[in-house]
Amino acid sequence: MTGALDGLDEHARRLSASSLSSLIAGDPARATDFALRVGPLYANFARQHYDRAALESLFAMATRADLLGAMRRMFDGESVNATEGRAALHAALRGDCGSTSTARSARAAALDALARMRALVDALAASDVTDIISVGIGGSDLGPRLVVDALAQPNARFRVHFLSNLDGHAAQRLLARLDPRRTAAVIVSKSFGTRETLLNGGIVRAWLGDDARLHAVSAAPQRVAEFGIAAERSLPMWDWVGGRYSLWSTVGFPVALALGSTAFERLLAGAATLDAHAASAPLGDNLPVWHALTAIWNRNALGAATQAVLPYDQRLRLLPAHLQQLVMESLGKSVRIDGAAIGVDSVPVWWGGVGSDVQHSFFQALHQGTQVVPIDFIGVARPDHAHADNHATQLANLLAQSEALANGRSDDNPHRRHPGDRPSTLLLLDALTPETLGMLIALYEHSVYLQAVLWGINAFDQYGVELGKTLAERLLPVVEGQGEADDPVTRSLLAELARAR
Repeated sequence: MTGALDGLDEHARRLSASSLSSLIAGDPARATDFALRVGPLYANFARQHYDRAALESLFAMATRADLLGAMRRMFDGESVNATEGRAALHAALRGDCGSTSTARSARAAALDALARMRALVDALAASDVTDIISVGIGGSDLGPRLVVDALAQPNARFRVHFLSNLDGHAAQRLLARLDPRRTAAVIVSKSFGTRETLLNGGIVRAWLGDDARLHAVSAAPQRVAEFGIAAERSLPMWDWVGGRYSLWSTVGFPVALALGSTAFERLLAGAATLDAHAASAPLGDNLPVWHALTAIWNRNALGAATQAVLPYDQRLRLLPAHLQQLVMESLGKSVRIDGAAIGVDSVPVWWGGVGSDVQHSFFQALHQGTQVVPIDFIGVARPDHAHADNHATQLANLLAQSEALANGRSDDNPHRRHPGDRPSTLLLLDALTPETLGMLIALYEHSVYLQAVLWGINAFDQYGVELGKTLAERLLPVVEGQGEADDPVTRSLLAELARAR
């Protein structure tokens, strides 16, 4: 990978003398040639700061890294999670891209679990329950929360509420709004050992006062049984699905409750459409490959330390939070799979917000700040509301911001000067539906995996999450007044906490 990056550096130095606006003006076909459409999902890369020669080097790097072969190995259930000796078969949860017995077995297990989940949804729909509490954290919360918030309908059978934060105020405020006699809960935890989830689950269980309305999603059925949840109200997970890739599994139970089983299956179908494209499209027409190569270019050739994602649709307001975990937990590594130092910068910091609100908060820094921040703009062509003037203005702002950031503006007054050369990709959905949202999320999943292949790192472990949690377990008795901390700064902080109590 390092040798390939040397060639990219040469292109970056060559292009540093060319403005983004001049690259666009000098290549009239660029606006269409640097764009791809996969059904209802369109992507335009024309405002990225590369030219055809740089792209040729990027695609040559993709060929050497055998990105299409890497996709096939993942779909077929090979052990792409090398550090944990596991497959990563989240695509089998939503379609039939895999051609091996391993992939087919995973698909069969997913379909069986989907049928069981639909039966539980139907049983709850026939009850007097009106509200559902989903208790989980991280991958057991962010994806389902995003989908429910994006696609929720006002006449839904259930109101679904999410409880993730360990802070007791979160549980207190949520439960104060609900009636325990009309509420059911689902505890979502792959290991069923996550302390935050079990503590919140215990609070909800005591508040409900009826274990018959308590459900679980987990890969640890024994722990579920020990918690007191009956097997018939428990849904399975598997070790070949990582938490941040688990939305498509029974972790989507809250989604099926909020939107209906049919809508959840449409979400899966949309993701499967993108999977089929990723598995079969040649490199030059492969949307996840383009997206991944663009990310590598911005990080390693241009040195961008952060990446913004800016959806111009209020329904996608939670997408940046989901992508933060997906991208930064997957790619936040400093060593290769073989244990050697990666030797280049890996994942940038992902952040963002929803337009047009964010234009009135951090866009000043995007336009005139000293750091260049690449951006993924996301728009929706057709709204689901009748306010035509609002939507036209929203789209005008989306297009204007992308144009202004790329082209800038000259002015004799330096305070009014906009340097431009701020790269961006524009992703456009024909409409926001379960299918298109599934495609969009799957695009980012595949892009992340391909970036990991190019860097030689593992996108599917998360050992960096564990150290702080382990230390917290050791410190809990000390916080409760038993023993003493080893670290001197921690001892000082504990003394301050004691004084404040």
